[in-house]
Amino acid sequence: MKVLVDTCVWSHALRHKNPDKEQIKKLSDLIHDGRAVLIGPVKQELLSGISRSNQFEKLKDILSAFEEIQLKSIHFEKAAEFCNVCRSKGIQGSTIDFLICAVAHTEHLSIFTLDKDFQHYAKHLPIHLLK
Repeated sequence: MKVLVDTCVWSHALRHKNPDKEQIKKLSDLIHDGRAVLIGPVKQELLSGISRSNQFEKLKDILSAFEEIQLKSIHFEKAAEFCNVCRSKGIQGSTIDFLICAVAHTEHLSIFTLDKDFQHYAKHLPIHLLK
């Protein structure tokens, strides 16, 4: 099964001075197995804030090696539905978090994230988190 990797995982691996070795191993294994995928908004978050053009281009080239799921109307509609479900349960989340959940559900992907909010979403949404 392919795995949609959240922004926080990529950021942890690429920018953290002392990344968690277990998380890096998981990401490395997903990459090696060709199972790591991303979506445009995750790519945008990763590329945002890089002021030096050479670093921007280098990261853009690195990220271009990964499969990018093309977003469709159904993904946005499902994200809105998931947002409404969670909100009715008193759970708040970001637009991108719910988009990640929707894409993962619709495309039959697992989610790899370090964001604890996804544990709350998973109680009410049909998503699978990589352990």
